[in-house]
Amino acid sequence: MLALIAGRGALPEAVATAQEVAPIICALESDPPKRLEVDLWFRIETLGTLLADLKARGVTRICMAGAIGRPQIDPAVIDAATLPLVPVLSEALQGGDDGALRALIGIFEQAGLQVVAAHQAAPGLLLAPGVPTGAQPTDAHRGDAGRGAGIVAAMASVDIGQACAVHNGQALAVEGVFGTDWMLTSLAARPDGEGGLLFKAPKPGQDVRADLPTIGPETVRAAAGAGLEGIVIEAGGVIVLDQPGVIAACDRMGMFLWSREPQL
Repeated sequence: MLALIAGRGALPEAVATAQEVAPIICALESDPPKRLEVDLWFRIETLGTLLADLKARGVTRICMAGAIGRPQIDPAVIDAATLPLVPVLSEALQGGDDGALRALIGIFEQAGLQVVAAHQAAPGLLLAPGVPTGAQPTDAHRGDAGRGAGIVAAMASVDIGQACAVHNGQALAVEGVFGTDWMLTSLAARPDGEGGLLFKAPKPGQDVRADLPTIGPETVRAAAGAGLEGIVIEAGGVIVLDQPGVIAACDRMGMFLWSREPQL
């Protein structure tokens, strides 16, 4: 049986509806999901009790999907089952996103649960390599895509993001703690006009069982609002929610979508 730790956004619903057997939906009290009925609410201070409950219900697999903020640990409400986990949780919450997720995955695995990625639980979330849009990338765009891949790889060393905007080989913006949409909104009044692309990929060496980058129709609209001409994602490394909607939105905006195979 699968348990789904559901955060914000459309991804949890996409994973849940792809299952033949309905998963147990779990959610942090501070980050309720939309359009999903939650079976088990929990706090970070009661994580140990949640894991024991899931095991008692016959859960063998767990999937994390959706955005979740970094909760503050309240020592006054830590329960006995979670107390042994506090040192690991405290260190995880103070580190970067990748390190924090690795720590959580370690806690789940030590509890005897198999951690599966959202795209493993719902394989249809990944887009096949290629350019499914009417608009096609130019040689200049291909050069910018290579530059974007290099920028995301460099960002991995400080664990700060999975996306950037590039034009003529120059970084227009890089993703930070506020996410891709915020980054794109910041470009709405860019002084250099229009052009360039959004590049999105997992960090090199990232554990793809959690926090795989995601795009959807809103990403297309935000990229168009930023004056970008297309979106490049790493094939097999970026979840595409509502693929027909994303492709249709790109075609309406005259933008290309390129699922680019990783370059060795």
